Amino acid sequence: MTSISAVDLFCGAGGLTHGFQQAGLRVNAGYDLDPACKYPYENNNEAKFILKEVEKVTGAELLEHFPPGDIKVLAGCAPCQPFSTYSRRYGKEKAQKWKLLKDFIRLVQECNPEIVSMENVLQLKQHQIFQEFTTALEQLGYFVIPYDVDCLNYGIPQTRKRLVFFASKFGQINLILPTHDKISFETVRNTISGLEPLAAGQSSKTDRLHRCSKLSDLNLRRIIASQPGGTWRDWPDELIAKCHVKISGQTYPGVYGRMEWDRPSPTITTQCFGFGNGRFGHPEQHRAISLREAALLQTFPANYQFVAPEQPVTFTSVGRLIGNAVPVKLGLIVAQSIINYIKNQL
Repeated sequence: MTSISAVDLFCGAGGLTHGFQQAGLRVNAGYDLDPACKYPYENNNEAKFILKEVEKVTGAELLEHFPPGDIKVLAGCAPCQPFSTYSRRYGKEKAQKWKLLKDFIRLVQECNPEIVSMENVLQLKQHQIFQEFTTALEQLGYFVIPYDVDCLNYGIPQTRKRLVFFASKFGQINLILPTHDKISFETVRNTISGLEPLAAGQSSKTDRLHRCSKLSDLNLRRIIASQPGGTWRDWPDELIAKCHVKISGQTYPGVYGRMEWDRPSPTITTQCFGFGNGRFGHPEQHRAISLREAALLQTFPANYQFVAPEQPVTFTSVGRLIGNAVPVKLGLIVAQSIINYIKNQL
């Protein structure tokens, strides 16, 4: 088969890259501006990490990572905060954030890869910048197609829906068919039930990442009163927070909840280690999920290391790495779609 290799922009801890490598699509380098990404990216992947803001990257620099004759794939997940529901609600979407997408298209223009792939939130399609992005690629001679992807259909145990975008010089790339259906969706039980039990604030002696945050006495009482799949509305009145008693708070039941064993988890976020930050309570144990459990729900392998042995594991830093990552299996699906297309067309 024709040789293919990729560069991963906004690579983070390496979720997309790891999925590509699992599929057999070589990634030569990953770029990110967060220095905390270097260790997990290079320690778990056969690729070089480059600490650099995308605004300062040039197409000529990217071309240096591709061996002569390779089909070039430029992939990435531009940070999606400006397109999130929260950002739109509070008017935080600013043109400065959109510049990341404009830099992406600039790099496509400068290095002219045969294939471009991007993963992002579905809300991106509602904005003018997305139309500008696709139009610019079409004017450069790419066949462009976006897909709305329900991650449950591809073996990812989360209620997570994402935009997966392909652009190719060769023709339309088809996303591979779903690998799972409602009967075979991956669940919380399948994903994390094998890990050792922990109490709130406890850490495993064999896996530094299997550690969970402490709970205040009040929150411990709250999680004990919580049912899997339930909400704070199930609690006795004395446990309900004042902000939830107000009418405005009653429209946000998706906090202080437990996951359910035999259903997928909610979307894993950068704050998933906190019981009060969403439905991140363990289905059975009186605690929030651990960092390792969050990584497993993001489909990282159980031995994926996020922090160097001599460095401390902090919830904020590692939670950010895990929550911002592209699920590894989604990276695998994207890479398999590209490989299948190349095999069938070239």
